[in-house]
Amino acid sequence: MCGITGWIDWRKDMRSEKAAIHKMANTLNKRGPDDLRTWTSTHAGLGHARLAVVDLEGGIQPMTRAVNHKEYTLVYNGELYNTEDIRKELLKRGHTFSSHSDTEVLLKSYIEWGSGCLEHFNGIFAFAIWNEQDQSLFMARDRLGVKPLFYAVLNGALVFGSELKALLANPKIEAVVDREGIADIMGLAPSRTPGHGIFKQISELRPGHMLSYDRNGAQISRYWSLKSKEHTEDAEETAEHIRELLYDIVDRQLFADVPVGMFLSGGLDSSALTAIAAEIYREKGKQPIRSYSIDYDENDKYFKSSAFQPNSDAPWIKKISEELNTNHRNAIISIDTLAEQLIEAVNVRDLPGMADVDSSLLWFCKEIKEDVTVGLSGECADEIFGGYPWFHNPEIMNIDGFPWMRSINEREDLLTDSWRSKLNLKEYVYSQYKKTINETPKFEGDTKEEARRREISYLNIIWFMTNLLDRKDRMSMGASLEVRVPFSDHRLVEYVWNIPWEMKSYGDKEKGILRKALEGVLPNDVLYRKKSPYPKTHHPKYAKTVSLMMDKVLEQKDAPLFEFVDKKKLKEINETGGFDTGKPYFGQLMAGPQLLAHFVQMDHWLKHYQIKIEDK
Repeated sequence: MCGITGWIDWRKDMRSEKAAIHKMANTLNKRGPDDLRTWTSTHAGLGHARLAVVDLEGGIQPMTRAVNHKEYTLVYNGELYNTEDIRKELLKRGHTFSSHSDTEVLLKSYIEWGSGCLEHFNGIFAFAIWNEQDQSLFMARDRLGVKPLFYAVLNGALVFGSELKALLANPKIEAVVDREGIADIMGLAPSRTPGHGIFKQISELRPGHMLSYDRNGAQISRYWSLKSKEHTEDAEETAEHIRELLYDIVDRQLFADVPVGMFLSGGLDSSALTAIAAEIYREKGKQPIRSYSIDYDENDKYFKSSAFQPNSDAPWIKKISEELNTNHRNAIISIDTLAEQLIEAVNVRDLPGMADVDSSLLWFCKEIKEDVTVGLSGECADEIFGGYPWFHNPEIMNIDGFPWMRSINEREDLLTDSWRSKLNLKEYVYSQYKKTINETPKFEGDTKEEARRREISYLNIIWFMTNLLDRKDRMSMGASLEVRVPFSDHRLVEYVWNIPWEMKSYGDKEKGILRKALEGVLPNDVLYRKKSPYPKTHHPKYAKTVSLMMDKVLEQKDAPLFEFVDKKKLKEINETGGFDTGKPYFGQLMAGPQLLAHFVQMDHWLKHYQIKIEDK
């Protein structure tokens, strides 16, 4: 993986802005520690920070190729998993290659097919291509949003980058957050409204979208969306189809010219991917696949069972790693490190995030990076197969709002009186929810209940899944680790989208059809283990540490946080350890210390980025 950035400006000679382009690219050095290069022409400047994964010599960027007297220059972040299939087709069409990198294949694909190249790609990507003769820029982002891409259209200019920090390094862009940004931060965080960049001038190119920019301005269009239709295969055929897809996906995503490892939590999703990868490695005569798990200091002593986390992961991780004979490493994070990493997690995300869920993942990725450069992770299975409680609990499922965020009253109470009247937070959040509901691909054959489940699935893919993919990208790239997400393969997502709920919950089990597809791949006790979310610490020391961190925030005079957050209310939460209602702030587990840590992160974010809050 890599970091990309660029600046197109009709009013400047960009050849005189090389230092500015380098500064923007250098903010992405953790995404690409192996090489940092820039390229400029009269009105365009591109920057690239590279993490070398495939064709370490031939994949250098920015990459320029000339065809039919036209010169194209590419910066690209991602991986194409069908590189060789596309290369063969392009060779038939007369193209030649000087490398075996997917970078050159992607560039030649655009030269051959224009924007139609996107239909040919199976992968995760965010890229920009400058056409020197036409003086135009083309950008696109992968279908599900695994790789990020932010941009700002200014007066006579366009600036873009993999992360917000690259745009904020541009002299044209200020770190200003207006009312809409505050509404997102207070009403929806740690998720974001699709297409929003939080900062006033910045937008995000949505997943499955492309952008063209020339002297006439920017044009954005959607090139991919889910399509609802009748599912015609029976349960046996469906399970076999899923199984075949998973084997093909994992096989493709294991390809790299650097060491690869597996995230292993002991749950269904990561265990399935690890089992398939281990089998593929054995068949190819390779050494046992590496696998990695995380736990918290003294969690065996303090673990508390709950409806969301019925049992500890550790025994299951041991069982599956031994069963599959993986080269396994269990990393244990200390409570002090967990708290310390909260701040760095903000710096790599550029936003307040998921508290210790972020900080533990950031540290974990650093540990994995000591051994490998690429990891495969199990995100997205719950969103597409329906693994979360809100798919199964009718009361939660039928809430007229985001089912994972039932804390809107508590969120509104956290605002100062003046900001509560300015924002109308409930209305803002509901309007974002309704926009997504209204764009859900409908199917005439759905019953009322089936239609609602389709809406919940779409909400999860557009909001909840994207947030988890954001988190995985920023925390992994903050450790210079490339993470691939097999369950986000668009072929699998498209297929599973139309499987009826009765079949998805085959055997009256959450993700039942996935479990059926994996029969014989995993031991039955692992296969039918109840879902357990990303692990958290249960150590009382963490709650105390975060409370002390919040004390320091509360001691500040004129802290920017208290311009819109009610200081007295935050102090009450710090004293009681969470909302009086006991509701999670977000998802299933973000409550108590996690909630306090989120506001510690928010305080740091406002100060570190020197954010100006615009009250209009």
